[in-house]
Amino acid sequence: MAQISSSELFIKEYQDRFEKKIKENEIALLEHWKAQLDRIIAMRPDSVASLQLQITKTSEMMANRIKMLKKESQI
Repeated sequence: MAQISSSELFIKEYQDRFEKKIKENEIALLEHWKAQLDRIIAMRPDSVASLQLQITKTSEMMANRIKMLKKESQI
């Protein structure tokens, strides 16, 4: 029975570390994209067209990152 308990403990500790790492990664991701949006806000675009251009650039950056991550996950 001691082996089962130690195995269960190991699994629990591993799951806790895994969940913590996922949360840290999500926070880092959100901080990055928030910084990108804050940069657009700070620019104070002159017109709707320039704002659209900046939003489009940010969207393209996100799309490129998604494509890279999908490609990496297929390896």
